[in-house]
Amino acid sequence: MSQLRFNHVFLAQRTSLLRTLERMVNNHSTAEDLLQETYLRVTRALSERTIDHLEPFVFQTARNLALDHLRARRIHARTMVDDVPQEVVQSIAAPASSAEDAAHAEQLLERLNVSLSQLSPRQQQIFILSRLHGHSYQEIADELHVSLSTVQKELKLIMSICIGVAERHNSSGKL
Repeated sequence: MSQLRFNHVFLAQRTSLLRTLERMVNNHSTAEDLLQETYLRVTRALSERTIDHLEPFVFQTARNLALDHLRARRIHARTMVDDVPQEVVQSIAAPASSAEDAAHAEQLLERLNVSLSQLSPRQQQIFILSRLHGHSYQEIADELHVSLSTVQKELKLIMSICIGVAERHNSSGKL
């Protein structure tokens, strides 16, 4: 019964939902994808529990998906450089750098690699999903079945390790 009611609500509100999503993400194709995902998420939720206020639930689900998409897009546009102090960024070798600068940068990358390889498998996966794949914190939490707070704390720890390695390398030049 509730799935039938949902189908009716979804079809009746489809145009309004699509317009709302288009305004949020500024892309018709992405809005269509988010609309389909909304349908799937609400269908899954209905199979797990009864939803008393279906129409607001549908709109909130669509809105949350759009916000997650925008957050993921913003994170993806950002690079790890945003989290590293400017002096560390400037110490990394540029294509026209001297052989000494290139060696210095290579040593730094080796030390970062060693430090990152000592992270737990979960920490490594969080780092890869966040910094290399641009996933949102919520997407990572959902995928790894951990809390959002855990993802945030782990990334903060990982970034402080990276910054610490870079600072030690720049100040001492020794392992």
